[in-house]
Amino acid sequence: MNEFLTWLLDAVQSVDPVVRTLLAGLAIMLETSVLIGLIVPGDTIVIVAGTAVASLWEGIILGIVVVLGALVGESIGFALGRFLGPRIRHSRLGRRIGEENWERSERYLRRRGGPAIFISRFLPVLHSLVPLTVGMSGYPYRRFLAWTVPACVIWSTLYISVAALAAGTYRELADQLHYAGYIFVGVIVLFLLLVYVSKKVIERAESKHLDREGPDESSVET
Repeated sequence: MNEFLTWLLDAVQSVDPVVRTLLAGLAIMLETSVLIGLIVPGDTIVIVAGTAVASLWEGIILGIVVVLGALVGESIGFALGRFLGPRIRHSRLGRRIGEENWERSERYLRRRGGPAIFISRFLPVLHSLVPLTVGMSGYPYRRFLAWTVPACVIWSTLYISVAALAAGTYRELADQLHYAGYIFVGVIVLFLLLVYVSKKVIERAESKHLDREGPDESSVET
């Protein structure tokens, strides 16, 4: 296990840091874009890139690029919502996303306003639909950024820190413990499991809140 994991981590680290960082930023940009955000594994790619972080500065630069990538992707979604929202919703892609998800995103934004933008960064499906829905609603772009920037910073810091810490700890223990590889895999799996469970808990709580209060035609709060 150690041999294979060391080879894998070395392979990731052997990629030019600039290329590795740009790929992570591009992946998260695509992941947060409504056009292909439901199929690109941006989270996984950021974690893989995070395992190759060799210094604090590398981690900071990777974090900045990932945040910028996320903001570009969400801004694309916002712009598409502002100018092409209804057409996208009724397109083949919009029908594949499902009317239920569109309505859920709209209700969520109406009920929560700005906090919905922040929380959606951590929720499946909604992280791709909310920016587009916000654009359709006429919500100011500057306020949209004010809510989504801190969410993107927290998200990227969490993912990169865990990946870098797990990889660094593994490298320190690999020569001492033959099961160090299992510890590394266990840490990553535990982190992803906690993220998944947390998303489900938040998603279920928000769904119950929306179902309890029912439809609301009120405007978006800031």
